[in-house]
Amino acid sequence: MSEAKPNNPARSMRHRARELAMQGVYEWRLSGKSATQIEKATLAEKSLGRYDTEFFGQLLRGVIGRHEELSAQVSLHLDRKLEELSPVEYSVLLLGAYELAQHPEIPYRVVINEAVELAKTFGGSDGHKFVNGVLDKLAAQVRATEVAAK
Repeated sequence: MSEAKPNNPARSMRHRARELAMQGVYEWRLSGKSATQIEKATLAEKSLGRYDTEFFGQLLRGVIGRHEELSAQVSLHLDRKLEELSPVEYSVLLLGAYELAQHPEIPYRVVINEAVELAKTFGGSDGHKFVNGVLDKLAAQVRATEVAAK
């Protein structure tokens, strides 16, 4: 599902919002700019296509605002230190962890699938497998009832 279905523009706009939020988290990690600075610059850029601006802002501000808590949750399911993750994998994992914890209205399988697609698009060759494994473990912890029901 790397491409959104043309008959579902809402999904496409949310997927694009996730892409931009992940890129914003990546930028924040590397540059130290604030969420507000990154959000304003992204919203001012007119060549980014259509995306859910509200969802983008929620994700970007939420991940950056809760990065310490999210990093702690993610680190419990890693086979290496956080510092050893690629910046893309780390950014995707933070975004996925945030959605799992803060957006229970989005099915956990959708959150994981979207994160895997981001890792395939922006990450290394097998990064998506790593992201999938970590978020599967985190989902079982954060959304135990939902995961058990599947």
